[in-house]
Amino acid sequence: MMDLQDIRRDFRKGTLTRDELIDDPIEQFKLWMQQALTTDLVDPTAMVLATSARDGQVSQRVVLLKGLDERGFVFYTNYESRKSREMSVNSKVSLHFPWFAIERQVMVCGVAEKVSLEESRAYFQSRPRDSQLAAWASPQSRVLSSREAMMQQLENLQKKYADAQIPLPEFWGGFRVRPCQIEFWQGGANRLHDRFVYTLQPGQAWQIDRLAP
Repeated sequence: MMDLQDIRRDFRKGTLTRDELIDDPIEQFKLWMQQALTTDLVDPTAMVLATSARDGQVSQRVVLLKGLDERGFVFYTNYESRKSREMSVNSKVSLHFPWFAIERQVMVCGVAEKVSLEESRAYFQSRPRDSQLAAWASPQSRVLSSREAMMQQLENLQKKYADAQIPLPEFWGGFRVRPCQIEFWQGGANRLHDRFVYTLQPGQAWQIDRLAP
């Protein structure tokens, strides 16, 4: 058995108090995201998305946050991928932002729903051309006969759209996670971390509670 018992570190980079928190968790998240963007964090917009299948099996993967407003957190993907198929069965999902280098984490629980066609098209057209072609070329989450077959498909698409605008695939677009709970975690000395959770109440008010670490 691999022995990992002695791998540990202490957390000394900050604290979090109730007085520091903004009453609106979306605004609090924007503040933390802006602070993360000013550090040397790798991929601060990367978040772990957890979904569950019909049989209850949970799966996770990393996606990129591409938009945020009072309605929720937006990311884009193939609508035929495993995550999309699982969200069509159970729209309750979880997001996790692992900002370990600055000793912070944010956890989001909510419900995923597709964004509008207009939003998906606008974002797709803003992507680099190679990324647009890749969305068409990759049958995401499907079994591939070989990488060569996928690359051949990409080459065919490059020729097909050499002198034309690349359209939005019918099978590709965005999801918005509407949060019902958002937790902010700040690492603390001696494992006494600061944790505050916002829980959405009837009438769309947010209740803030401190959690034991």
